[in-house]
Amino acid sequence: MFRGSSNHTIDTKGRVIIPVRFREVLGNKDDQSLMVSRLDNALFAYPVDEWKNIEDRIHSLAEKSEAMRRFRRVFIGAVQQCPLDKQGRILIPPDLRNYAKLQKEIILVGVLDHFEIWSKQRWEEENLKLEEEDMQNEEVQSEIAKLGL
Repeated sequence: MFRGSSNHTIDTKGRVIIPVRFREVLGNKDDQSLMVSRLDNALFAYPVDEWKNIEDRIHSLAEKSEAMRRFRRVFIGAVQQCPLDKQGRILIPPDLRNYAKLQKEIILVGVLDHFEIWSKQRWEEENLKLEEEDMQNEEVQSEIAKLGL
């Protein structure tokens, strides 16, 4: 499971070092790749086997709404396979870097079955939204309380 967050940099070629604790989740699989797609102004990185589960779940959904068809088209259509190199880095393609506005300072955030790659500025904005908007919402407070937190 991917947990925790850490500050990183992305180099001018678009390479990002994946932290050891995240690489350990990938284990010694034959395919040491990540499937990276876009959502919520960030990038979502999944191990290949978990990505296959995501595709199966999305494929099994009845495509009744235009919005869900669009989501499927964009989320699946944007995915790129990013293999880890010998230094434990992945190369993020330019179109994904541009979408997430990744420049120099980035944040990697573990979210259990995947991790997210955020620009530092967008990550700070996301945290601010949680504190100033979401945590003031009674429905959100109730959902969190149900978790026993």
